[in-house]
Amino acid sequence: MTEVAGTSASAPAELTLAAEFGAPDRAGWERLVTGVLKKSGALPEDFTGAPQSLLTSTTYDGIEIQPLYTADDQAPPAGFPGLSPFVRGGRAEGQVSTGWDVRALHAGSDAAGVNEDVLADLENGVSSVWLRVGETALPVADLGRALRDVYLDLAPIVLDAGEDYEAAAEALLSVLAEREIPSGEASGSLGADPVGLQARTGAEHDLAPAAALAARVAQRYPGLRTIVVDALPFHEAGGSDAQELGASIASGVAYLRALTDAGLSVEDAAAQLEFRYAATGDQFLTIAKFRAARRLWARVTEVSGAKGVAMRQHAVTSPAMLTRRDPWVNMLRTTVACFAAGVGGADAVTVLPFDAAIGRPDAFSRRIARNTQSILLEESKLAGVIDPAGGSWYVENLTDELARAAWREFTAIEKAGGIRAELSSGALARRLAATWDTRAKRIATREDPITGVSEFPHLDEKPVEREPAPSVVDGGGLPRVRYAQEYEQLRDRSDAYLAAHGERPSVFLATLGPLAAHTARATFAANLFQAGGVRPVNPGVTGDLVRAFRESGTPVACLCGSDKSYAEEATEIAAALREAGATEVLLAGKPADYDGVTGYIHAGCDALAVLRSTLDKLGVD
Repeated sequence: MTEVAGTSASAPAELTLAAEFGAPDRAGWERLVTGVLKKSGALPEDFTGAPQSLLTSTTYDGIEIQPLYTADDQAPPAGFPGLSPFVRGGRAEGQVSTGWDVRALHAGSDAAGVNEDVLADLENGVSSVWLRVGETALPVADLGRALRDVYLDLAPIVLDAGEDYEAAAEALLSVLAEREIPSGEASGSLGADPVGLQARTGAEHDLAPAAALAARVAQRYPGLRTIVVDALPFHEAGGSDAQELGASIASGVAYLRALTDAGLSVEDAAAQLEFRYAATGDQFLTIAKFRAARRLWARVTEVSGAKGVAMRQHAVTSPAMLTRRDPWVNMLRTTVACFAAGVGGADAVTVLPFDAAIGRPDAFSRRIARNTQSILLEESKLAGVIDPAGGSWYVENLTDELARAAWREFTAIEKAGGIRAELSSGALARRLAATWDTRAKRIATREDPITGVSEFPHLDEKPVEREPAPSVVDGGGLPRVRYAQEYEQLRDRSDAYLAAHGERPSVFLATLGPLAAHTARATFAANLFQAGGVRPVNPGVTGDLVRAFRESGTPVACLCGSDKSYAEEATEIAAALREAGATEVLLAGKPADYDGVTGYIHAGCDALAVLRSTLDKLGVD
């Protein structure tokens, strides 16, 4: 050992960090929080509770997120990586040596084009291929052509064939036989998911054919899975994380029953399943979701008599969070989601291209999608630590609370007769719809902001043009929603108006008082109106407002100023604007008694309702 100056070799110097600062305590932190809240005006004068409680938020599953977690926040032991309950990962070594499986989705219908794209992905960082097959996607008969020159003993193939899963499976098995791939080297998934089909289409599908296929495949292809438990239908219907987890675990239990009835042991049946979950831009909830899912499934397999079978997980960046407007921001959303899925321990990750909500992704967007994962794996070394979130008081508590909420959802489904009965009765759909209603209200009030759409929109952005993709509307099943869809419909109305009139619909901002008095509310108002495709006119003008309003050519005005300027001028200016032809005079601020003001916009107002009304008043169809 090298001796450090002033110490002996046997007693290395003690490194003391932040020695000049006193030891922090919770009481001191609470005092600082109180001071900040008072200074910002967020702490009411008559507030009697704990000030830090104002910083608490609640998830769609009713889980309270505290502003601070400490060692006093106890959570159940998470165990060890590679050991049940697998909270810390399904493998003892984690993903340190190999990284997670980088999986790319291909949904084209032209075999030659799909083959070209698949080879480009495999040559540039992708390690497995997810193929949509049948109907509007790749014809089953063209599967071999699409996989030409693909080393099937190295690249796992995951099929997504909907109702055609049996034909697609036979086609892939034929390709493996023709190319003389040893049965022990074939890997991937045949993608059978009758429960997911029922969720998508509303029609019941028998599990027996999928179970029989799994029993046959398990005997010959040890690395090939047959069943996918796809939780995306529940996520895309607007469901919460616990609802997505609970429904997926219930689906997994239904498959365990069918597979064991087909002759497989519980261990072999569990080994035939791969679970697919959405990874969202909520970093910590996504991390907790993948950790909680493994814990839930470990409990199911343990009760079923199997031990040591970890859940196989495929993460997909959420289709619901992708936007058509300002789609470049999707790159940031999918990066956060991919990061969270990797930290959460997902075995395979698919980053959807940033233009996936617009149409068929092009070569550039596919390249960005795969390079997102390459940066996180190769440059950021994200897989170089086993369960990097493990031990975080926040993550461990969130994992535990989410697992408990999901278990309640799962047991409720089981008590009602199982996942298929819940889908047939519509009970699950109603619960998902209730969550979506709550989420939609938060989106409408911008409590859940969507950057580039409901916040900081760019009216002059150049549209991204893509070849149209086949419709993903499945009649009769669970709906598919995107969080930005209502705002984007308003922007579509604005675009049509622009095409017909050569200019966008506009609102006049009547700014009252000096610059410092109106800047904040004028900025707020401009941001809100642009979210619906309405251009703000005259921000910053404090001269002859009536004359400026007449010159603006719009019948809608919005007063922007301080509370003091409103008290002094709002009624008078509103009356003058109405006399000058304004059919609508809004005010940026909390509702108050001002004559002539017809509506109010403020933080927490229903922005979508305001925008729809404004477009209607402006004659925008």
